[in-house]
Amino acid sequence: MKVEDVPQDLKYLKDSVCRDVAYAVDDDGKYQMVMSDGWEVKNDALDVALEVEERGQQKENTRKGDAQSDVVELPLEHQATAHCENGAISTLLRYYGISLSEPMIFGLASGLFFVHMPFVKMNGMTVTAFRTFPGVLFKRITKSLGIKTTTRRYLNKEHAMRDLDRLILEQQTPVGCVVGMYDLPYMPLEYRSHFNGHNICIIGKDRQTGDYIVLDSNATQKVTISREDLMTVRFAEGGTYPLMGQMYWIKSVPEQLPPLRPLILKSIRKTCWYMVSQPGFITFAGANGIAYLSRRIRTWEKTMGLRRAKQNLAQVIRMLEEIGTGGAGFRFIYGAFLQEAAGVTGIDVLNDYSRRITEIGDLWREFAYKASRVIKRRAGENFTYDDLADLLQHISELEHKFFTDLKRDVVAW
Repeated sequence: MKVEDVPQDLKYLKDSVCRDVAYAVDDDGKYQMVMSDGWEVKNDALDVALEVEERGQQKENTRKGDAQSDVVELPLEHQATAHCENGAISTLLRYYGISLSEPMIFGLASGLFFVHMPFVKMNGMTVTAFRTFPGVLFKRITKSLGIKTTTRRYLNKEHAMRDLDRLILEQQTPVGCVVGMYDLPYMPLEYRSHFNGHNICIIGKDRQTGDYIVLDSNATQKVTISREDLMTVRFAEGGTYPLMGQMYWIKSVPEQLPPLRPLILKSIRKTCWYMVSQPGFITFAGANGIAYLSRRIRTWEKTMGLRRAKQNLAQVIRMLEEIGTGGAGFRFIYGAFLQEAAGVTGIDVLNDYSRRITEIGDLWREFAYKASRVIKRRAGENFTYDDLADLLQHISELEHKFFTDLKRDVVAW
């Protein structure tokens, strides 16, 4: 995707502090981070989701004045990122003086993946994921860098909030929290879903009002959230799994970080293994999983009926383009990682792989576009579920060859 092709279809993000971030290539073939006001394709999928989801009343959220003496805020500035967990990790690392780009964090943590799991449901429909499971990136990147961390879950909500206050107010430690998106007060209503895997970073608190200061990669600035709302989203219900107040933080960092070159090559090998080394009987993961989704989509109209098939297709688009950055977005982030890795390692051929994964990412966006046309059934646009299935099968074959070739070359290096 070119910088000039990043969509700016402002609709549901109007008058909101939330925006999308995309990675796209400029005229020189270099990846740039570009702010986006949204995409019509995502809006189409949201329209379908809104037909089947009940929405509560939108809550107002206003940042309290920093002049109040009871405000404790750690010295961290907001930075936009394309993916929430990358953003939270980046914030925690920056606090300890470690500066890594979002693509480098994502690549070192071997975050790229694919899975289509009919046995796991979100909003009553199959979960399709384009990255590793929430929390895994933080564990992998910190372990590889020799950073000691703690992750904790709770049965008692008050204990969870007391521990958060202790870390923020007494130990002056920023804390990452995994939350549900449905009740986030600063998120546009149309963008809220029962997705219990969104990451935010808590960097302060107003002792007088009880409001917490939040860095959220989906926002364009620092935002605040009340104690009651934060407790609600930390213990969100109705998603794919219970959150139990999950939070994580850094305990200590080494005096010197390990060299990046061997970490980069190891992480690439691991990503390739996840994508193409799955046993044949595991049909729902890696490149096999893309082909599996292709076969399933081909039968949806016949087995589900038009209405249910449309809802499931909209769910795939949301997972692809909205929830957790999605398929195309993660391919572009990984392309940016490979481009940066070429400079760090001196292995120039990684630039060729960056271009290849970018082309695959463009095909994922083409799939999202055609899927939205199938949903809308506009005059003159005759895309079918078989067309979508054919495109997914093609993407599966391309990704299988891409990661097989990349694995072969990395082993040679």
